[in-house]
Amino acid sequence: MVALIIGMLICVGLALVVVALVAVPARRDGRDLLTPKGEEVVSALKDRQQAARQRLERGEPDEADSSASVS
Repeated sequence: MVALIIGMLICVGLALVVVALVAVPARRDGRDLLTPKGEEVVSALKDRQQAARQRLERGEPDEADSSASVS
């Protein structure tokens, strides 16, 4: 069990090193990290999150809740 935890910590550490060596310098240079399709997906997710937050603030039922009550 200890070996598994140590192995997982090593993997997380290596992942952080890769991010530090690749993503951080690219971001500082102004390059995008995602492909155009990835940027579209992130944008769509942000829009859905904003819409869900507004529905929650207004007290409207969620789409999943309304479909469950119909059946």
